[in-house]
Amino acid sequence: MGTIFKTILWLLWLTSMSVSASSQVPGADVNELLALALERNPELAAMRYEADALAERTDSAGALPDPAFRIALQDFTNKASGAATTLVPSEVGSTYYRLMQPLPFWGKRNLKRDIADAEASAAKGRAGTTWAELAAKIKTDFAQYYLAFNSRKLTQEMLDLTHDLERIAKSRYATGLAPQQDVIRAQVEQTGLRRDLVMLETERHHNTTRLNTLLLRDPYAPLADPQRLRPLPVPAKLEYTALAERLRNHSPQLFTLESQLAAADKNRELAYKNRYPDFTLGVGATQVGNDIKMWELMLEFNIPLQQGSRRGLEHEAENMRAAAQSRNDATANQLLGELVEYSSALDAARQVESLTANSLLPQAEATLQAAYVGYQNGKVDFATLLEAQRQILKAKLDVLNSQAQQQANLAQIEKLLGEEL
Repeated sequence: MGTIFKTILWLLWLTSMSVSASSQVPGADVNELLALALERNPELAAMRYEADALAERTDSAGALPDPAFRIALQDFTNKASGAATTLVPSEVGSTYYRLMQPLPFWGKRNLKRDIADAEASAAKGRAGTTWAELAAKIKTDFAQYYLAFNSRKLTQEMLDLTHDLERIAKSRYATGLAPQQDVIRAQVEQTGLRRDLVMLETERHHNTTRLNTLLLRDPYAPLADPQRLRPLPVPAKLEYTALAERLRNHSPQLFTLESQLAAADKNRELAYKNRYPDFTLGVGATQVGNDIKMWELMLEFNIPLQQGSRRGLEHEAENMRAAAQSRNDATANQLLGELVEYSSALDAARQVESLTANSLLPQAEATLQAAYVGYQNGKVDFATLLEAQRQILKAKLDVLNSQAQQQANLAQIEKLLGEEL
């Protein structure tokens, strides 16, 4: 959990250094958005306040109960002496004073303090889980924002290239070297690309709206054009054994459940401690007239006779502890399964990007160049040239999609771990 709050402090520093400048439009980098979310998100703020509130209970939970003071006026009507009724202590038959301090059985106060401490830790864990989930949403949405923005750029480039192809087709048609159908095909291709641009612009708008909502900004507030994705960790950091160890040690979800399990353990111990009596110590004095005539010392304790009800509370505590243990085990198993899924998906997306960028894309570019020259020489038909262009666009979009998938899977892994890789 220390790592989570170090990350939060780092993001707060980043906020004060850059994002807080009112003239700067965020969005170029995901870290800017994370810093804004840390500063503005109301759900995260609520969880932090709750954690702070529960932390304040720790000292008071183990404190002694307040002492009690009692004063009793004996024969305040003065029936025995025949005097008038009065509430003046020196003028009644007698007055006694008692100061009493309740004392729980040995160990109960420490157990109550431990329970409060465990509940405060669980609240910190919930705050960490809230932040991890929020950060994962922002990272994933930013990756989609980056994908939509750059996909639109690529599609616009392809549209510009198709204009060039149309110009060549018209030139060849004018000289009788190509049929009019080539020009029509180029125009149809442009229409399809313009339709894709509209869809990509809509997707970009949706991404902007989602990010602004997470940042507590107006849905129509502008975001800067995304400039870069986060660098991916080296493969050694994504090795399953290392990730699983970090998950067990740093996951805010597991930290929360372990804290709840610790609280259930202490509640069980307290239930068994309630078999033993609590005490009250007291000291008193008796006043007659203006003089203290007698002092007394008092010890009082309750008698835990209702063992049937206590056994019920003990069984309840045992079952609650078992339930907490089962939730802990089930969640740990589930998180490890998700870790395998996301790490495998990230590795697959990395391989797809490598194959596409290093093999498929160069081949598609070579095919397009050959088709371009071949069409000008009359050796390749226009349909082949358009298909080569589509393959170029598809390969480049596949690279972008793979990068966005890697970022999304990395965000999910970091959500599980509760820390940056």
